[in-house]
Amino acid sequence: MDKKRLQKYAELIVKCGLNVKEGQEVVITCGLDQPEFVAMCVEECYKLGAERVRVKWNYMPVDKLNLTYRTLESLSDFTDIDKAEFERRVNKLPCRLWLDSDDPDGLNGTDSEKISKANMARFPFIKPYRDAVENKEQWCIAAVPGKEWALKIFPELAAEEAVEKLWENILLCSRVDDDPILAWKNHNEELAKRCKFLNDHKFERLEYKSTNGTDFSVGLNPRGRFAGGGEYTLGKTYFNPNIPSEEVFTSPVKGIAEGKVVATKPLSYQGKLIENFWFLFKDGKVVEAHAEKNQDVLEKMISMDEGAAYLGECALIAYDSPINNTGILFYNTLFDENASCHLALGRGFNECLEGFETMTVEECEKAGINSSMIHVDFMFGSKDMDIVGVTKDGKRVQIFKNGNWAI
Repeated sequence: MDKKRLQKYAELIVKCGLNVKEGQEVVITCGLDQPEFVAMCVEECYKLGAERVRVKWNYMPVDKLNLTYRTLESLSDFTDIDKAEFERRVNKLPCRLWLDSDDPDGLNGTDSEKISKANMARFPFIKPYRDAVENKEQWCIAAVPGKEWALKIFPELAAEEAVEKLWENILLCSRVDDDPILAWKNHNEELAKRCKFLNDHKFERLEYKSTNGTDFSVGLNPRGRFAGGGEYTLGKTYFNPNIPSEEVFTSPVKGIAEGKVVATKPLSYQGKLIENFWFLFKDGKVVEAHAEKNQDVLEKMISMDEGAAYLGECALIAYDSPINNTGILFYNTLFDENASCHLALGRGFNECLEGFETMTVEECEKAGINSSMIHVDFMFGSKDMDIVGVTKDGKRVQIFKNGNWAI
C-alpha cells in the first residue's frame, strides 16, 4: 500500500478521530498486523502535542491460549494492575484508539460459558470506572488489515493480495481521498442535517418492515435525540468515535419494543460468527432468539446481565451506502454495522438524552437509558426495508423507502 495514502489515513484518525490536544496522553490498542502503520499513528499523536503515547499490543492466538488454559477464577480476577490502570484512565482521561484487525473466527473452540462468566465476574469492578469517564474522553475505533481477516473476506486470493485488497476497501470506506479531513467535515455536516430532521419531528416510535420477516416497532425516548458522525466530550472537544461511520442513531426508551427482527448479516461476537439469526421482542425485551450457527453464543450474549436482552441503540443507515456498495461482507462490526440499519442490544448512550450533561448515570437510567455490560450491534437493514416514524399525535412520516432515506 502506498505510504502517502497510509499517512493520510493516520492523520485522519489522529486529527479527526481522536482530535488529540496538547499535553494529552494517548493509548493505542492494536494487534501485531500493521506495526508500521501504528508507528505512523504514534508520530501523528506526538505532532499534535501528545505528552505520552502508549501502545498495547495483543495477539489473538495468545488470547485464545489464555482463554483455553486459564481457570475461570483466574480469568475473573480483577488485579491490582487492572485497578491501577483504570484509576489512571479516570485521572488522566487519555485519548483511546482501537485499531481493529481481528480474525472473525479467531476464538473458535473456546468455552463461551467460561468467557461469559469471567466477564460477568469482572464487570462490577469495571463499571464504576467506566461510568466515571462517560462522555469525558476522546476515543476512536478504526481498522487495519490482518492476514486472517483478509483471507476470510477474500479466500480466493494469496495472503499478500488479500491484505492489499482489504487495505483498498478500508481506505475507500473511510473517505481517504485527496483531502480526507475536508471529506469528513462535509460528511459530518450531512449527518447533522439528517439528525436535525429526525429531532425536529420528535417521533414517539419507529416502525420497521421487510419482506424477510422483520416486523418491528420500537419506542423512542420523549427526551431523546438522534446523533451521528462527530460528537463532543463534556469538555467540548469534538471527535469522531468511528471511522468509517454512516449512521445516525439514538437510544430507545427501555421497555418498549415489539415484534420480530431478522438479521441480514452475520455477527462476530467474542471471536465467533453467529449466522442467520433473529430475535422476537415483547415489552422491550428479547423473549426468543434463534441462530443457525452458534446458537449457544447468542444465548450467552443476551443473558450476560438483566439489560443485555434490551435495546441500547437504533441506527439508521441507507442501504445505498459506500460500505454496502463495495459488495463485501466484512465480518467486522465496524464496517458491517455501517452498511445498513442496525440495532444494538445492551448499554444505551446517555448523550442521546437532552440535558444529559447535568445528569448522573443513575438519572439517565431512570429516564429510560438501558444499562448493561454489553453493547452489541447487529445488522438488519435490507434492500426493501421501510421505516415509518410516528409522532405523539399520530402523524406518520416515511423515513426509509426500499432501504434508503425517503426524507
